[in-house]
Amino acid sequence: MDIIGIILFPFKWILEAILVFFHAALTAIGFGENAGYTWVASIVGLVLVVRAALIPLFVKQIRTQRSMYTMQPELTKLQKKYKGRTDRDSREAMAREQMAIYKKHGSSPFASCLPLLAQMPVFFSLYTTLTEAQQSKPGVGLLSTELSQSFAKSNFLGASLSETFLTATSPSVMIMAGVMIVLMSGSQFITQKQIMAKNQNPDVQNSQYAQMQKVMLYAFPAIFLVTGISFPLGVLIYWLVSNFWTMGQQYFVIRRMPTPGSIAHKEREARMQKKGKGTTPAIETPSEEPETPQPTQRVQPVSKSRAKKKPKGKK
Repeated sequence: MDIIGIILFPFKWILEAILVFFHAALTAIGFGENAGYTWVASIVGLVLVVRAALIPLFVKQIRTQRSMYTMQPELTKLQKKYKGRTDRDSREAMAREQMAIYKKHGSSPFASCLPLLAQMPVFFSLYTTLTEAQQSKPGVGLLSTELSQSFAKSNFLGASLSETFLTATSPSVMIMAGVMIVLMSGSQFITQKQIMAKNQNPDVQNSQYAQMQKVMLYAFPAIFLVTGISFPLGVLIYWLVSNFWTMGQQYFVIRRMPTPGSIAHKEREARMQKKGKGTTPAIETPSEEPETPQPTQRVQPVSKSRAKKKPKGKK
């Protein structure tokens, strides 16, 4: 077993256990043991379990994105401070001050990618499981040879779950794979667009982080569009359902935890006011500033000599 296989082994074992559990449960209530819809429903169940386990990471991602937008003015000021200074001491000082800003806001440069990175072992485990199933190989855990063959040979709407767009043997496989690839890329685009349109503070739209978000808006859908043609239908179903989960979950979290100053935040404050709950004091309600006393003109003291001196023209 190579190093990748060693790393993926526990993920594949857990993945297979969840998949087999849902397949056994659905079969017990009357679903067809070798039917494609049984395996598709098992994949959907797998998505629900995996994404539910990733909810804490997703919430952390949203909070990190809020922190990234909040700290952009400080990062921009830091970049201007060290602009043109390429010596080693300046680079190290800039790195220390940058990490201090991240620590101050309780964030990190990589936290926003955690949910996606956490899914990668699951994705690759599912991909290798289906690839091995095409060769009638058993899994590493509860996915026996019989179940592996059942998965690979099952058909859903006339398409085999183990086939890809490139290895399609019938037009139905190509059509289904093509539709799912487009939906997968489109849902990824909408998910990223939702963040930029609703949960981004307009004051930091030209920041480096915002520009990176714009690149990701088109980069990830393009990557899925190109690489999706080599994914088995079972993997496409998993990724598509996972993207739909992300869209709904992100809509809920942004609605409840919007970035201060964003469109979503203003909409939330409007809803709160409409319900008579007022605005969030920590964000919107300004504290009453004490009235600044008006300066009064100082009265100069009059000396005795000036007081006794009579004005001219008077006796």
